[in-house]
Amino acid sequence: MKTIIEPFRIKSVEPIRMTTRDEREKYIKDAWYNLFALHSDDVLIDLLTDSGTSSMSARQWGAMMTGDESYAGSPSFYRFKSAVENLMPFKYLIPTHQGRAAESILFTVVAKESQSIPNNTHFDTTRANVEAQGAAAVDLVIEEGKHPELEHPFKGNMDIAALERFIEETGVENIPLCMLTVTNNSGGGQPVSMQNIRQTRAVCDRFGLPLFIDACRFAENAWFIKLREPGYSDKPVIEIVREMFSYADGCTMSAKKDGLANIGGWLAMNNEDWAVQCRNRLILTEGFSTYGGLSGRDLDAIAAGLEEVVDEDYLNYRIASTAYVARHISEAGVPIMKPAGGHAVYIDARSFLPHIPPLQYPGQSLAVELYLEGGIRGCEIGTAMFGLRPDGKEEPAHMDLVRLAIPRRMYTQAHMDYVVEVVTGVYRNRHKLKGMKFVRQPPALRHFTGRFGYVED
Repeated sequence: MKTIIEPFRIKSVEPIRMTTRDEREKYIKDAWYNLFALHSDDVLIDLLTDSGTSSMSARQWGAMMTGDESYAGSPSFYRFKSAVENLMPFKYLIPTHQGRAAESILFTVVAKESQSIPNNTHFDTTRANVEAQGAAAVDLVIEEGKHPELEHPFKGNMDIAALERFIEETGVENIPLCMLTVTNNSGGGQPVSMQNIRQTRAVCDRFGLPLFIDACRFAENAWFIKLREPGYSDKPVIEIVREMFSYADGCTMSAKKDGLANIGGWLAMNNEDWAVQCRNRLILTEGFSTYGGLSGRDLDAIAAGLEEVVDEDYLNYRIASTAYVARHISEAGVPIMKPAGGHAVYIDARSFLPHIPPLQYPGQSLAVELYLEGGIRGCEIGTAMFGLRPDGKEEPAHMDLVRLAIPRRMYTQAHMDYVVEVVTGVYRNRHKLKGMKFVRQPPALRHFTGRFGYVED
């Protein structure tokens, strides 16, 4: 059949409070035009993030009832451990309350001032955790990944030649590890090919560097490999996942994405010395090593989610539903990151609003207007998020995007049709939008808590 349906039935619903544009004008003004500061009750369709916003399954809710809250050695931890190791067979597993905690622990232990961490593209918290140690977060995505309009099956790939040059110029002693983000969130949710993972591993082996994977959306990346990479169409997704991680020495993971859970994450690795130090850091900041800041019921929910996320019917629906939105707004002329990513549709705000210069944050202006027009909350991923350098200078980001991240198993096709209608309506009136400025900003991760205003106000 041509129609791809949701491979689930809905057993529980919650109401959406409908708002008017007049109401939303007040709400966003009171929030200083920062969508993170809105009350979620004042949002109709919340596409701010796919992190922790999944609808959990009946099986996951049932698993939570078996959660054991023992402080140490809970059976919930061992069910969680077994589920992780079934996909990612690293020697040492350290649970955390979410992905950024895993990043913080890892980089606190391994990164030192004046060192560098190469990656295809760091996401915001990854970059901030690297820079908090005085190290540099260096992005080395392929050239095609910097141009939203170009079609390429694996725009998240690491630029292998650039990685080799970077290591040679920087010196191995100044690089504690290399990372790959799958899928590449800041680069438009674009996947990394298995060939590129192998090539990155080969470079790391040649220079004696560990390779870590930012694994938040590993299942979606594996599905893209199955769909697009020669030799993988007949391989089960679970085998593709295992091969991906066989090339790595460790990973950071937010279970709030492809763990299909509302909270949780982990850090995994093969280096025993690092693992001992990371566990000690975990106990200081998160909790004991068999719960890591999570309840037993959370660990059980993640364990069940990890089995469900590699279901191929689910992944087929997941990727198709994202592509559905991308296709319809693109056909209306809206410039987007092509091809569609796995977890989100990324609007090219710089092309959408060519009259607004990057340092006036076209992505933020567009994100605010989508909320005003239809109550849709998206997220700017561009100069507001990444333009501020560690030395305090500001420069345009590679791209100015607005991410519409689609929560897993949460919205129906009618909700997505509404999103298409709102986006295309704003596009028809795009010339009316104005640039924005920071009224107040913190020194790091300014997009979370900064205050905005319009440039002429």
